[in-house]
Amino acid sequence: MMSEIVLKVDGMSCGHCVNSVEKALQAIGTKAKVDLASKKVTVQYDESKVSATTIVAAIEDQGYDVVQ
Repeated sequence: MMSEIVLKVDGMSCGHCVNSVEKALQAIGTKAKVDLASKKVTVQYDESKVSATTIVAAIEDQGYDVVQ
């Protein structure tokens, strides 16, 4: 069952930021789309494999702040 979560993320300012967040989320098995203008990250994931907590941790590990 695929779920979707939209997170507000502070600290992203350029294409490199977008790439690092998307790659970190791909690495844990999710599909992510970063909207730099609105500073939102839309993540599609399988709840049986990845938790929302893991998604937030993957983004924060890249040095960004998730402001839910």
